[in-house]
Amino acid sequence: MDPILSEVYSTVLPAAPYVLAAYIGIWLVLFIFVLVLWRKSKHTSEDIEALKQALEDRRDSQR
Repeated sequence: MDPILSEVYSTVLPAAPYVLAAYIGIWLVLFIFVLVLWRKSKHTSEDIEALKQALEDRRDSQR
C-alpha cells in the first residue's frame, strides 16, 4: 500500500465512529426538535379553534 494512503487511513479511520455518532446525534436532536414543534403547533391549532368557538358563542348570545 502507498505510504501516503496508509497515513491518511490511519488518521481518518479511528475518527469514523465519532463522526458517525455526531451525525446520529444531530439527526436525533433535529427529529426531537421537529416533533416538539409539531406537538406545539397541534396544541396551538386546538387553542385557536376553541377561541373561534368561544367568539362564535359570544356573538350568538348577543343576538
